Amino acid sequence: ECVHISFVLGDSTKKIVDAYVGESLLQVAQRNDIELEGACEGVCACSTCHIIFSSYDLYDSLEEPSEDEEDMLDMAFGLTETSRLGCQVLVDSKMDGIDIEVPKATRNFYVDGHVPKPH
Repeated sequence: ECVHISFVLGDSTKKIVDAYVGESLLQVAQRNDIELEGACEGVCACSTCHIIFSSYDLYDSLEEPSEDEEDMLDMAFGLTETSRLGCQVLVDSKMDGIDIEVPKATRNFYVDGHVPKPH
């Protein structure tokens, strides 16, 4: 089964993509050339696949984040009340037509120690 998801990119443009039920939102983004890094390759060991759900209702309908995910989210740049890690959220049929915001910056402490600075 396939649903359509809109990624709202850092420059505010939207990219509508096909997402397959059961794959992670990180996999969806990477398959569609959306800049969602996932430096740890989806094992919940960094915050570079931080995404923001535009809908509280949808966010509340998701499975609760694990303690590991919450620990990683604490380090995410621009954390919001509806932030999740893309590697930890699986696509399901109720996501058809949703908007997911990709933050303008990430913090990738684990891989290279680089701390992003605003331009």
